[in-house]
Amino acid sequence: MRYVPRSLSGPILKASAHFPVLIVTGPRRSGKTTLLRKMLPGAAYHLLEDPDIIGRVRQDPRSFLDSIRLPVILDEIQHLPELFPYIRSRVDQGGSKAKGWYLTGSQEPPLMRGVTESMAGRAAIFQLLPFSCAESPRVSPLAGGFPEALGRPRLADVWFRSYLQTYLEKDVRAISSIRSLATFRRFLALAAARIGQVLNRSDLAAPLGVSVPTISEWLNILEATHQILLVPPYFENFGKRLIKSPKLYFGDTGLAAYLLGLETSSQLERSPFWGPLFENFVAVEIVKAQINAGRRKDLYFFRDRQGLEVDFLVPQKGGGLALVEAKATRTVRPETADPMARLAGSISGQRVESYIVHLPSPTGPAFTSVRPGVKAKTYLEISEIALAAR
Repeated sequence: MRYVPRSLSGPILKASAHFPVLIVTGPRRSGKTTLLRKMLPGAAYHLLEDPDIIGRVRQDPRSFLDSIRLPVILDEIQHLPELFPYIRSRVDQGGSKAKGWYLTGSQEPPLMRGVTESMAGRAAIFQLLPFSCAESPRVSPLAGGFPEALGRPRLADVWFRSYLQTYLEKDVRAISSIRSLATFRRFLALAAARIGQVLNRSDLAAPLGVSVPTISEWLNILEATHQILLVPPYFENFGKRLIKSPKLYFGDTGLAAYLLGLETSSQLERSPFWGPLFENFVAVEIVKAQINAGRRKDLYFFRDRQGLEVDFLVPQKGGGLALVEAKATRTVRPETADPMARLAGSISGQRVESYIVHLPSPTGPAFTSVRPGVKAKTYLEISEIALAAR
């Protein structure tokens, strides 16, 4: 698969004019190293994952940094968070000549601890997720967006199996001393079977024979390593009694589909997971559009105890809201907009726009007329909704 330019390149280049240190985090194999090496073809490069390099740097960090020329890419810096104080010192002493530190990391907790303690005010932090559908036409609910899985679709199942093994052995074990990786692997499959649902930790704990605190710890690991997306309920009550737990989604629908045993489009479309997986896809595409534009994640859902539910709420500029319903269909019917119309009727004092996100059709739009004030968009147009966010 040829190199595909990443949307995050622009925000990173813009920030590099103002910050001496640029940090790119994100899930393993999302393309962080490729992004920086394509953006900075003349930069020095050091992978901080080799045990020999780790040992040498820990023994004499000053000599290692003395040998570096800027700009430099330090890849997988989470293995050597002790470098942060030394980098900070060089940044503070070097002024404008000390610009050009580009760092990547896949495991967020050790990386963020180092940033918080040493690099505050000196570093711009970005998150690179797998490809969005705006970046590559190969991205889909079944395939997901990991570059290598998209580049070799016939071997995608092999790639996902290898990815999970690497993830379990490296990222998970580096963060937590989990006794049974086999049980954690079963936990991943159970979580995939609950995408789009309000998170219920007891429901996940019971089949595995583990405690609820253990499930909470494991969910924290998945979130810290960018494998899941927890979407919180909207924080304003509109005079209603609300559900308080977040909804669970995977960071990549291709990985979720693999965990669910879904290999082909026909399998997916016959599966009871088709609707939830499409909803998951819409959620991560909204977040990708926001993050790739250099903005923060700003996504919520709405559900009250009377049964009114809207898939997603996206805050808009000027205090408005976009209401979004995700439907895995090419035909959109007016009644699909009923929940959004009911919720919009209870919101006062702010502008509300409503969208139904559906599947694209090879022959063009194939939906009946939707009620006034509701727009039908394919998932290829999600960025139009997300980038209106504040």
